[in-house]
Amino acid sequence: MSFKIAIIGAGSVGFTKKLFTDILCVPEFQDIEFALTDLSDHNLQMIKAILDRIVAANGLPTKVTATTDRRKALEGARYVISCVRVGGLEAYADDIRIPLKYGIDQCVGDTICAGGILYGQRNIPVILDFCKDIRELAEPGAKFLNYANPMAMNTWAAIEYGKVDTVGLCHGVQHGAEQIAEVLGAKSHGELDYVCSGINHQTWFIDLRLNGHKIGKDELVAAFEAHPVFSQQEKLRIDVLKRFGVYSTESNGHLSEYLPWYRKRPDEITRWIDMSDWIHGETGGYLRYSTETRNWFETEFPQFLEAASKPIDPAKRSNEHASHILEALETNRVYRGHFNVKNNGVITNLPQDAIIESPGFVDRFGINMTSGITLPEACAATCISSINVQRMSVHAAISGDIDLLKLAVLHDPLVGAVSTPEEVWQMVDEMVVAQARWLPQYADAIPAAKERLSKSKVRTRDWAGAARRDVRSIEELRAEKAALKQAV
Repeated sequence: MSFKIAIIGAGSVGFTKKLFTDILCVPEFQDIEFALTDLSDHNLQMIKAILDRIVAANGLPTKVTATTDRRKALEGARYVISCVRVGGLEAYADDIRIPLKYGIDQCVGDTICAGGILYGQRNIPVILDFCKDIRELAEPGAKFLNYANPMAMNTWAAIEYGKVDTVGLCHGVQHGAEQIAEVLGAKSHGELDYVCSGINHQTWFIDLRLNGHKIGKDELVAAFEAHPVFSQQEKLRIDVLKRFGVYSTESNGHLSEYLPWYRKRPDEITRWIDMSDWIHGETGGYLRYSTETRNWFETEFPQFLEAASKPIDPAKRSNEHASHILEALETNRVYRGHFNVKNNGVITNLPQDAIIESPGFVDRFGINMTSGITLPEACAATCISSINVQRMSVHAAISGDIDLLKLAVLHDPLVGAVSTPEEVWQMVDEMVVAQARWLPQYADAIPAAKERLSKSKVRTRDWAGAARRDVRSIEELRAEKAALKQAV
């Protein structure tokens, strides 16, 4: 087979490498073209060197091109994959830093909450530019695979306003299933059968079967509480399992952002999180991790290049959806996964216009969702709260209506549990002014926001959060990796 895949935001070196090697695990795909594009030519050259080394080491005919000209990369593409972070780590730092001044402590801040909403405001204008280019330049009927957060908002904008065939992809379901398989003592992941449904980062394991045996709440709670690691790292998720009756796909830290009961006071944050790794609830944890990862790639690039000389091992193909979707569409080998699409009746008790994450099957006819799923009422209630915020956020991003943006932030569950309306209004002004260069739709609103900030009497505080850690140096990371290697 011969076709073209364009990857936007390909400067995400590690993730692009994973997608690339996964796709080349499909025997029929070795003669395809990968067109890489990114704003950073430096990052592009790093990832192209790695991918070229993989191609050469495996004796493949695969073509790899790299350009900062996005439209050139999209010409004739059958598939377009996006893994962009608009504004990079600079804007992301503001997503965490500014809300902390108003008492809002986020672990990740890339889905909803103040940070996730502003992230969406930066992304959506760019997503619509991608869609315009896809309509004009890509192969007719090209499919857009969005990996970028905020997943629901980006996918909502691409489908509703970009008018491009779009699916949102995330690995939260797979990671949650791996945890469940481990605590239940499964000998392989294949022994566990499950149905997950909800919205991205709030998806719920509503049916679990191990070798045909249906797993109930009490059995699952006991298994998690008996696990020596997860019982400490996933305290919040286990508590939600006890109260809701089903397990959430999302990490302890991420889930705490959507269920404000666990993150609205510093003493509650420290009670429910675990500091063994960023993902379990650390203040600004993903920002720290992302910063360290970027620095590590820059410094250790020669090692990554050397590792690219190894043969591709199909047995190590990851469970990221992209390669499996492409394989199903092109070869008709059916793939079952969990996909982010417009609801349209898939989940009976969520709004029809929402972007949901739910099971589906892929073959040469496309992605076919399993319809008629009904969530437990508590799961639906938390999802609907987020959906209402997402809908307002998308509409604000499209219209450039700063008042609607403030209402979206005000209705966010964690923000509403922590901040007053006056604080929210000032915080949004501050965030929009700080990120003005990435928010073209709010250009006309910026002068008035600056004027309001100059006269505001709302008090803020200099707060690092309940559980903040400093970014580690390369030397500290090396020492930690060496210690782990020695321990093994």
